Amino acid sequence: MIIAVAGVAGTLGGSLLTQRGSERTKLREIALVRGQEETHENRVLRRTCYVELNRDARQFTTALNRHLHVLRERGVEEADRVALEEAKNAHRDRYSEAQMIAPDEVLVPASAVNRALNKVYGQVKRLERGEPAPGETRETAERDRQAVWDMLREMRAAMRRDLGVSTEGSPDGRGGDPDSF
Repeated sequence: MIIAVAGVAGTLGGSLLTQRGSERTKLREIALVRGQEETHENRVLRRTCYVELNRDARQFTTALNRHLHVLRERGVEEADRVALEEAKNAHRDRYSEAQMIAPDEVLVPASAVNRALNKVYGQVKRLERGEPAPGETRETAERDRQAVWDMLREMRAAMRRDLGVSTEGSPDGRGGDPDSF
């Protein structure tokens, strides 16, 4: 009888241990799948943020260029001011988002782009008002704006590295920026 009780207890105990082991395995699998989903979602979020930041930084740069041309060719009109402000605000919003999402390896060049764009914006607005700082001219503002393209390439390369994408630019190695040709 003792042997029968021990046999039944062993059978039941083995079943319970097998069931608990199976549950642990299933929980580990669920955790692994969740981790993979979170990693994928994080990458998609970063990619979307990077695409928008790159686009809006380039559009802000282009808007500054357009504004400099307007200053040279004719007087600035309200529509010109609005277009520049919209580009500036869009970039500000994307940069703010990147500050919460991007790792330091991307934020360092993104911050450099942001500072450079805001510096050129300040120059352009002072020139527009006819109150440039000492040494500020349309030419110096244009030179500083042109330098932003190199910073944009560095920012884009950092974003692509973070996403695990090749950092090579266009076939000519210059990245395909309109001002780089």
